[in-house]
Amino acid sequence: MIRNILIFILIVIAWQANAQANYPVIVIETNYGTMKAVLYDDTPVHSNHYLKLIKDGYFDGTLFHRVVKDFVIQGGAQDSRNAPAGVQIGGGRTDMELMPEFRKNRFHKKGALAAPRKGDDQNPQKKSDASQFYIVQGRIYTQGRLDSMEMAVNVPIKNELIRTHYLPHKETLDQLKEANDAVGFNALLDSLLTVVDSLYAIAPGKFFLPEELKEAYTTLGGIDRLDGEYTVFGEVTEGLEVIDKIASLPVDANSRPETDAEIRRIYVE
Repeated sequence: MIRNILIFILIVIAWQANAQANYPVIVIETNYGTMKAVLYDDTPVHSNHYLKLIKDGYFDGTLFHRVVKDFVIQGGAQDSRNAPAGVQIGGGRTDMELMPEFRKNRFHKKGALAAPRKGDDQNPQKKSDASQFYIVQGRIYTQGRLDSMEMAVNVPIKNELIRTHYLPHKETLDQLKEANDAVGFNALLDSLLTVVDSLYAIAPGKFFLPEELKEAYTTLGGIDRLDGEYTVFGEVTEGLEVIDKIASLPVDANSRPETDAEIRRIYVE
């Protein structure tokens, strides 16, 4: 109970912190419940495009055709409308490709609204297939897992500095230690470590996750491996439980739910 209250508070705080001014609230009605979402101001190309499609009724009557538990629910494909049971669906459109709008403050937390795309081999520019969309379910991360992700990048950088600036003096340090010259040993060691720490502080390539991301991924959940690879242009602010209902549906070999998860309509509130 307490955990649910805390999660609700975090959702409200996150929504208030990211309150949008340029776009109306979007309502997504499904046969498993209703969600409300906002479109981001800082991804205007995607937000404007999807808002137009929504106002045109483009997604009404389509399905969530690709459902992967603890990952995403993907829908909106035009070939999913009235598709017979068991038929493979989800074809995209090349005439609705958009250049990516990656933003460091927009990540794949639970409820993130994002655009799918073709793989890098066919699509090196990472253009969005803006004829569909997906919503993140993801999973809860431990703080240790997030720390390990940072360490995987940062530790090798520091180790290289140690190899370059510390190891060449190791023999001298060993000699000072054998001679019981604590003053000389500590002075040289402190000097070397200061150099390593100073260079590490300004070293390029270090990786630190934003605190907002850490908080979201350890409470609501998310998918880190999609960050910086797919454009996140909005987020679900109400009805996160609907994502869980759809993500829990039994699916066939193509990840299509065996019982249709219908997008009855999406409209502006």
